[in-house]
Amino acid sequence: MTAKTVLITGATSGVGAHAARLLLERGHHVAVTGRNEARMKTFLEETGHPDRLLGLIADAADWQDTRRAVAATVERFGALHGAVANAAFTSADHVHGGRVPLAEGDPELWPPMVLTNVLGPALLARAALTHLEASRGRLVLVGSVVGVKNSPGNLYSATKWAVTGLAENLRLHATHRGVGVTLVNPGIIDTPFWMDGEVPPFALPPGPVAEAICHALGQPDGVDLNTITVRPIGQPA
Repeated sequence: MTAKTVLITGATSGVGAHAARLLLERGHHVAVTGRNEARMKTFLEETGHPDRLLGLIADAADWQDTRRAVAATVERFGALHGAVANAAFTSADHVHGGRVPLAEGDPELWPPMVLTNVLGPALLARAALTHLEASRGRLVLVGSVVGVKNSPGNLYSATKWAVTGLAENLRLHATHRGVGVTLVNPGIIDTPFWMDGEVPPFALPPGPVAEAICHALGQPDGVDLNTITVRPIGQPA
């Protein structure tokens, strides 16, 4: 890739943070969002590249925050070539390794997950598409294997199925405007997303998924790479 500007939501840890670091190592300008100020401060200090890295406190499920994050990125770096809807949330009763079936779950815990996972990518698309059209850029949505292979009684899985549908919906809209849309579906990966759940021994580190995101962002003009699924060897489903 020639030097580009990429905005990644929820990127102070896990896959998003790895993708941000890879892009910076390759000479690009990167803006990252997150909700936790202390975590953002630590990420910015540890990552370096202050001339090419912008940290923004924003809630991916909030329209005004998302709109401001996109505007601040364009103001700082002059354009937007890629937007990555990476922010995701799982409720306490949907933690990997200790998932409570939907029929037994606590509905009070579900709204933040649904809003972040489903509304968040739609808001980023709404805020970013005009800029991506101007740069002939790309929108990347981070989905999940459970968004293409359902998991019984799992509301998180349902939110990622919504992301799968949204990706195709946006592709149909954006392809006539010169904008690529890629859905990246990770399998089981070892990130803080697991919280207190037991991580399977075959889980992937975040790096290969971050590489897939960078691969999508690096596609040449005129190429629309639509779906990348990255499972670890040993994951049966």
